[in-house]
Amino acid sequence: MSDVKETKTIGFFEKYLTIWVAVCIVLGVAIGQLIPSVPATLSKLEYASVSIPIAILIWMMIYPMMLKIDFSSIIGALKMPKGLIVTCGTNWLIKPFTMFFFSWLFLKVIFASFIPEALATEYIAGAVLLGAAPCTAMVFVWSHLTKGDPAYTLVQVAVNNLILLVAYAPIVMFLLGISNVTVPYDTLILSIVLFIVVPLVGGYLSRIYIIKSKGMDYFENVFLKKFNSITIIGLLLTLITLFSFQGDVILNNPIHIVLIAVPLIIQTFFIFFLAYGWSKAWKLPHNVSSPAGMIGASNFFELSVAVAISLFGLTSGAALATVVGVLVEVPVMLALVKISNNTRHWFPQVVREN
Repeated sequence: MSDVKETKTIGFFEKYLTIWVAVCIVLGVAIGQLIPSVPATLSKLEYASVSIPIAILIWMMIYPMMLKIDFSSIIGALKMPKGLIVTCGTNWLIKPFTMFFFSWLFLKVIFASFIPEALATEYIAGAVLLGAAPCTAMVFVWSHLTKGDPAYTLVQVAVNNLILLVAYAPIVMFLLGISNVTVPYDTLILSIVLFIVVPLVGGYLSRIYIIKSKGMDYFENVFLKKFNSITIIGLLLTLITLFSFQGDVILNNPIHIVLIAVPLIIQTFFIFFLAYGWSKAWKLPHNVSSPAGMIGASNFFELSVAVAISLFGLTSGAALATVVGVLVEVPVMLALVKISNNTRHWFPQVVREN
């Protein structure tokens, strides 16, 4: 019952999040067009296709969730395999193939009269690169916003990253008929370090220090509450930064961006409800079911963009498709966050596994 009460008393930022997101998107595009020196400068702060400013903002969003991880609960999470089966089965046996199907159906069949065939093929390639890479960083934010179990979310992300190391290239090669796919391991490793290892270590050390010096009551009722709005603020700043980078893309390719976005959005909702429904059928609790759906629905866009550029070039249709994935992800995932929070009562509140 306390869980439901807490959901109803959402904060000011969370209550009007849709409005803030729209404002930040417009503001980001305006900054990119009116003050181009800002994105030009920020774009130079990049290593291995990972934007350092974006990484800092994502770290700002993830750190509060890492604070909540009781590391003894990670062992318990490993003893509950059903949630891992849902997320791994969805991400690796279903998601890449449904992404290929939806992008082919819309870009090659339904929208055939609007997109040249060769360009549609490149768009499909970009969509597949997105679909074969489950989320590493932002899923912690979505999990946090749906009150997901932080320890279980960490385990789910870690297992998916291990599979990603060996499965990404073969899946992409199979679906696209390309034999020279090379995974940029520098991008992958740097992302894991920045988005998982650094905030995880920071959260662990902070948790240990605060509990030892101030006690558990202070940690839970005072210290953690200081970060209530940090995740949302970090998310909004991330949106402004991302859209300041992509203003030209949006303004120069409005029709094709909309056409590419259609199958990406349908895929996102489809995969979320597939994993979410599977979790419900297995009677998993909401704090495991929600992140299981979020991991598959969102994508590891840093990796996808890097691979698209290396394979097809910076100005290719594949690269554009991965960028569209970045543009639509946050608004769509926020819609799924709202759906998840509104359907919390569908799920049991306690983990029961056979």
